[in-house]
Amino acid sequence: MRFLLLALLLLSLPIYAKSPQTPPSDQLINDNYPLFTQAFTRLDHQLTANIYTANASYLSESQSKEIFYGRENIVLIYQRFFDKIRAKKASIDIDFRVLNRAIVGDSAIDTGYYLVRFYPAEETGEPVSEFAGKFAIGTQKVAPNRWQVSLDTNNRAEPRFYFNAKPVPNLYYGRQFTPLPVNKKLP
Repeated sequence: MRFLLLALLLLSLPIYAKSPQTPPSDQLINDNYPLFTQAFTRLDHQLTANIYTANASYLSESQSKEIFYGRENIVLIYQRFFDKIRAKKASIDIDFRVLNRAIVGDSAIDTGYYLVRFYPAEETGEPVSEFAGKFAIGTQKVAPNRWQVSLDTNNRAEPRFYFNAKPVPNLYYGRQFTPLPVNKKLP
């Protein structure tokens, strides 16, 4: 009887809004991939500053490039790349498919494939082209609701690996580009 009275009393109390709960780590880590996509689509290197930790490392696919350390240096890499695209009056788009994630404490490592589409200026008459690659991205929890990239490395791979990658529950799977036609021209 006491339990029933206690339950009725609790039910009669006013209901207050619950404080927002922290989303699961997978969701917070996944949130970085749309930021990459926005940066590429807008050719906005400043957006990449929101993705990387202050002391992040970037290992490019190029054999002739050294390892880049620090958010500011990484943002400069994107600025130079985006400036080249802008100078050609072209645009680019990127997509990711995460296939594996290992979370240990406040650190995580994602591996998967990416695909970049290059859309040349219409007046060039050049077809749309693409390149793909494999990546490993390390992230760190920097706040209760925020994970940032602390390690970014990639190298080239055939686009078929991106297209053949299957979705994995709770991992980022992008906007799902479709393969380019054989002549590599989009309608």
